[in-house]
Amino acid sequence: MIDERQTEKIRGSAARRRSVARLLAVQALYQIELNRLDPSSTEVDAVIGEFVKHRLGQEIEGEHYGEADRLLFVDIVRGASARRGDIDGMLSEALSEEWPVHRLETILRAILRAGAYELLARRDIPPRVVISEYLDVAHAFFAGKEPGMVNGVLDRLARLLRAEDLGPDRGGGAAPR
Repeated sequence: MIDERQTEKIRGSAARRRSVARLLAVQALYQIELNRLDPSSTEVDAVIGEFVKHRLGQEIEGEHYGEADRLLFVDIVRGASARRGDIDGMLSEALSEEWPVHRLETILRAILRAGAYELLARRDIPPRVVISEYLDVAHAFFAGKEPGMVNGVLDRLARLLRAEDLGPDRGGGAAPR
């Protein structure tokens, strides 16, 4: 019989694998955009294959990536790539006119695209979890105002796409435009 402590450990390790999958998905999306790969081509599958073979659960330059939820990783990369046009349109609506999608740093675009994809397509994951996870990813890459931007943009999208999952706005997040 599994006790409460063991159950928490199992949950924690599953959550950790999903967090690692999100971080690696952002890196894969970054690589896809940086190499100007056609998001609807088999080149995306080649990048996914490279990550699965060489990065998931591997140690690179002294940093251990840990186990990743492979299915979530693949879904985010394929889904965000395939729906990039729609996602960029949604992001443009959530961003200010001074900061259109194309002006953002490539890694920031990758973070927002991955988070937006999960809000749009992964109804099994609560929107607050999605926002929190990508806020953590943003903190892994940025020390400035960028994590706040990720929080605000994903909160706006969540309120537009998944308002029923958030409940009433208590003033804690960004208001929709």
